Amino acid sequence: MAYQSEIVTRADLFLQTKFTYPRGQDHRLPYDPAASLSTQVAQSMASSLEHLGTDYVDSYVLHGPSDAYEWSEEDNQVWQAMTKERDAGRTRLLGVSNVSLEHLQQMESAHLEVPAFVQNRCFARSGWDHEIRRFCRERNIVYQGFSLLTANPEALRHPMIAEIARRENATPAQLVFAFARAVGMLPLTGTSNPEHMRQDLVSAKLNLSKEETEGIESLAI
Repeated sequence: MAYQSEIVTRADLFLQTKFTYPRGQDHRLPYDPAASLSTQVAQSMASSLEHLGTDYVDSYVLHGPSDAYEWSEEDNQVWQAMTKERDAGRTRLLGVSNVSLEHLQQMESAHLEVPAFVQNRCFARSGWDHEIRRFCRERNIVYQGFSLLTANPEALRHPMIAEIARRENATPAQLVFAFARAVGMLPLTGTSNPEHMRQDLVSAKLNLSKEETEGIESLAI
């Protein structure tokens, strides 16, 4: 299938990049690991801007707290450094990724700036991250759901999903993306396949009923 190319401007794009602690990096570290955390944040941002060919990104995300259970002093330092990048105009918004409800509550208790985005891997078996989605909804934080497909192969094969997809003349993947939007998520896709991209965009036209949405949300695979 041939695809017609279009010219887009920087304003048409939403660019998002992340700061990742050294243990989450490979050998291509975008900063000096011996430097202070604030310097690492600044160097990481400079590297992203250089590689993306832009002077700002739309969102800068902390790619997971330093501790799986606690929001640490390291995280405080990184978050403050990220706010400086935002104040300097090198990013418009700040977000956190791979966080628990406890992390978010600890951020709030420390009176830190509320993130604009929370980006989590979203599993059907845990109620599609319903507790964190509720936390976000109550504070006007955008919830970005990723791995909606790869993390949920059982849901994609579920008979209820198959039946709704048949009625809606859609694929199970399109149905999951439509469901995500219906419950207030911003679904992320990592595909590099043009046909899958097209199908993902078409899913925005699907309007699920309240019963269909509630049925999918109640899945506990």
